[in-house]
Amino acid sequence: MPSYCFSKSNLILRKIIFFFLLALTAFSFLHAETIAPTQFNVGAFSFTRPDTWKWEVPISPMRKAQLTIPGKNGATALVTFFYFGPGQGGTVQANVDRWAAQFTAIDATPIKATTTTQKINATTVTFVSARGTFLSGMPGGPTQACADYALRGAILESSQGDVYVKMTGPEALVKQLSPIFDSMITTCH
Repeated sequence: MPSYCFSKSNLILRKIIFFFLLALTAFSFLHAETIAPTQFNVGAFSFTRPDTWKWEVPISPMRKAQLTIPGKNGATALVTFFYFGPGQGGTVQANVDRWAAQFTAIDATPIKATTTTQKINATTVTFVSARGTFLSGMPGGPTQACADYALRGAILESSQGDVYVKMTGPEALVKQLSPIFDSMITTCH
């Protein structure tokens, strides 16, 4: 085996390159969080991010975009955008039912979400609202019960694949933010 493979200078150079690449990777993640696009695309739709809503790198590959909205006293609402492609993601009603199943009433009984459907331009949009104890967590994983939470969601139907947008957080904050959420949905194109 050639002696340069284990030489001290080669080992130092490898360490320098390793730490440089590690720093570059860390910088790219930090930089990705600071790039806050005003407009972003999910599926066939282009959304405009409200100014005070913070862009975040999605924590799951299923999420196509993720926003957080700070409220009073450390409260935070989370907005997530999902897109699975044409014919994927389930029916509108299946998603409404799944979102509602993430909530229970005070006595731990299931709740029923309320829905309204509108035609916005050529797009059918189903708005979804639910409130109660939110069982947060990834599907099939552990959940955390969050009392007095609410959901405001929208399902935008498209032949190119439906887009699912879900805002969850403390009930008072979601109620306050719902008009802004609705505007973001109704003005997308």
